[in-house]
Amino acid sequence: MILCRTPFRISFFGGGTDYPSWYFKNGGSVLSTSINKYCYISLRYLPPFFEHRIRLVYSKIELCQKFTEIQHPAVRETLRFMEINNGLEIHHDGDLPARSGMGSSSSFIVGLLNALYALKGKRVTKKRLALESIEIEQNLIKETVGSQDQVAAAFGGLNHIIFKENGEIDVNPITVSVRRSDELNSNLMLFYTGIIRTASDIAQSYVPDILRKEKLLYKMHDMVDDSITILHGKNSIEDFGILLNETWQAKRQLSGKVTNPIVDDFYERALKKGALGGKITGAGGGGFLLLFVPPNAQVQVRKELSELLHVPFRFDFTGSKIIAYEPHLDEFSNIDKVPDNNCAGRFGERSTI
Repeated sequence: MILCRTPFRISFFGGGTDYPSWYFKNGGSVLSTSINKYCYISLRYLPPFFEHRIRLVYSKIELCQKFTEIQHPAVRETLRFMEINNGLEIHHDGDLPARSGMGSSSSFIVGLLNALYALKGKRVTKKRLALESIEIEQNLIKETVGSQDQVAAAFGGLNHIIFKENGEIDVNPITVSVRRSDELNSNLMLFYTGIIRTASDIAQSYVPDILRKEKLLYKMHDMVDDSITILHGKNSIEDFGILLNETWQAKRQLSGKVTNPIVDDFYERALKKGALGGKITGAGGGGFLLLFVPPNAQVQVRKELSELLHVPFRFDFTGSKIIAYEPHLDEFSNIDKVPDNNCAGRFGERSTI
């Protein structure tokens, strides 16, 4: 039995420059952090007493004979990539809802990859997890997604992620004091809007035309360096919040789908009660609203946005991690099937949970 914990992420600056269609020509730069809200993947080799060979449990339950029958595209293509032929049981649980702008799909794939490698008795680097997750999501599933979420989920921490024109990706941890990091964390508030959307659909509204938005993308790219200067400097951390407002105003120009009247209303109401800036996390359109709010204004903002769920969080610095590993429970890994008899069938039925 393997249990893998993988964090979700918040992207502050540079979103949009992490799409391959942009950074292979212009380079990209992102400032993001992982947080202590997680995707959990548990899996094991499935005992051979059941009619099915694969049991997949998420918001649905799938029972399949082979991976090609799996409806969940991330699971199907990850098993294809890993060349898994054994019977498997896979369970997914998440602290945050899917399609909410927190990089949940990438965290899922990173976690599943990590768990499958562990099941095979292999330990791989965070870099390999990130790069292979990008390959699966962009080229096998063919989603219109960037490359920052996979890196954030695999590595964890507050990082400056640089995407080079040759395809290389550098991950540079932001080296600030614990006090400065805590100061930033204490000024951030996260609210769930309840608006469900698919990041790939939002991104599809501007990524195919992204090279025509050169001036805007370069501006968003430069804000990454500005934000890091603020974190390393001695000036007020509130400058970070003001810059967040600037990047949101720029990002909303990428496409009419990045925001909507409901999101705009939440945002404007928060600003009137003391928030200095913020943004919709991820591609936009809904999901979570991140706000920079000085501590003395946070009570007022919570009251103003009382119809939304406030989600306290802390930064995570671990990345994807195997938190339970019991390979001695894998006695069934090399058994293909049991004899077809009534006893085995009844046992299988009674054992299904």
